[in-house]
Amino acid sequence: MSALAMVRLESRRLFVRPLAWVLGALTLGELAWRFVLLLGNFLAAQVKLAALPAGPGYTDLVAVPLLSSLFTGGLVPFGLAELALLVVPLLTMSSVAGERSNGTLPLLLASGLSPARIVLGKYLAVLGWLALWLALALAMPLSLAHGTALDWGKLAAAALGLALLLALLAAIGLACSSFASHPAIAATASLVITLTLCCVNLGAQAAGVDNGAIHWLALGTHLEPLLRGLVATDDVLWFVLLAALALVLAIRRLASDRERG
Repeated sequence: MSALAMVRLESRRLFVRPLAWVLGALTLGELAWRFVLLLGNFLAAQVKLAALPAGPGYTDLVAVPLLSSLFTGGLVPFGLAELALLVVPLLTMSSVAGERSNGTLPLLLASGLSPARIVLGKYLAVLGWLALWLALALAMPLSLAHGTALDWGKLAAAALGLALLLALLAAIGLACSSFASHPAIAATASLVITLTLCCVNLGAQAAGVDNGAIHWLALGTHLEPLLRGLVATDDVLWFVLLAALALVLAIRRLASDRERG
């Protein structure tokens, strides 16, 4: 079995499971409802916005808040970023832990594929589903691009931030699934880790400390600038480094399982 075959196999498993379809339908339905509410608020505020010389536009009030509410301060809850904190752990929880609980992991490890190819194959399959999910969400604000003044640069930066976030969450979920003995444990561990990354600097902020290592570890420190349209190499590298670390841990865990037989 080649690495590409691993990607195809895992993609087929992912897309035929009811969980993936249910998660996709429910979250896209919620995002569509959110998009309508944001658009309604934007249209209702047109008179006030017209009086502002450099007021926020469609991108600031509809397109970007659709992707996140927690990090953009939106009044309407549950943007794509917040939904991803729950969806990705559920999507990745059975990647390896499901194989372990079903007793099929030894067969997978004996297939001739290295642990690195197994992990990367499963990771790319999950990224494919998440990329489709993100594209469908972005299609909502883009559907009105012909009739609005869309800030393409700011939307592209926000989309990059969400893509990096999804890639990081998928890597964390896969690592937790590699260490867990049951999918439910993997989903719980992944959710706890991601929530910790979101909240790790709240105490420091409450104490008035706005810099330091604890802020560098926080997810919002690196995601918020991207959602505001600011792309910095440090922020991109933060996502890449943490995702790479999670994947390395997953590979080492599978290598250890193979050695133990």
